[in-house]
Amino acid sequence: MKGWAPQAASPLFRRVGARRLRKQRGATAVEFALVLPLFFTILYAIVTFSLILLAQQNLTLAAEEGARAALNWQSNNSVQNALDNRGAAACKTATLVASPLVQNLTCTPTSSSCGPSNAMKCINVALNYDYSTYPLVPNLPLLSFTIPKSLSGSATVQLNPENIQ
Repeated sequence: MKGWAPQAASPLFRRVGARRLRKQRGATAVEFALVLPLFFTILYAIVTFSLILLAQQNLTLAAEEGARAALNWQSNNSVQNALDNRGAAACKTATLVASPLVQNLTCTPTSSSCGPSNAMKCINVALNYDYSTYPLVPNLPLLSFTIPKSLSGSATVQLNPENIQ
């Protein structure tokens, strides 16, 4: 049996090998069909959560830019009117900054006393985006349990009362 090679053994062996190959035909397609949904779900989850994180960062950046816009002087006739006008300008800027990625967000400017002994005035810009109503990509049924209902971002700026009016 020295130098024996199964391919050269007999035509019967070749026929048996060919039958095995015929039995295996389509196995790769079946395996692919079984694994594809899992890979697709993982890829879709990565894209979905990446967009959610991008939207969250966008809201935070927009709130910060809105708070910076509140530092700009606005025409007014009283301190409260000045704070209201600055809050409106802050929301306008924040909405503009966030608009390329998310629409239908709500902006809420609030003004309050803050700082040491409440001598300063603060304007807080809060953005809220209802992600469950306006998703960036359609949700898969299994992923809907892990996706947040809403995204938010906020920033606060401190104003010196001498510079408000």
